[in-house]
Amino acid sequence: MTRNDLASPTVDSALIERLAAAVESLVRAAAPPSDLRCYTPAEAGELLGKTENWVIEAIHARRIPFTYIGKSPRLTAHHIRQVQAAGELVPNKYSLRAA
Repeated sequence: MTRNDLASPTVDSALIERLAAAVESLVRAAAPPSDLRCYTPAEAGELLGKTENWVIEAIHARRIPFTYIGKSPRLTAHHIRQVQAAGELVPNKYSLRAA
């Protein structure tokens, strides 16, 4: 083995920068959405499979959880999960089975 074989290889700094940028973009894409995100009634309705009007009426009737940001009603991801869980029906384990 010669001394030249032990010399450190040259590193392309542009390649390292591109690689670092690619890794950072993958990390950002894989990160879960922030729980601080608030959804408008239209966005929440789309996630729930309901209309914006249904969400607004449910907010005014206080049937679903929500929060105010200023004067605007908003729903967090936790609120949307609560609405989904409230509508869940689990069959009775002693119910008659359909034949």
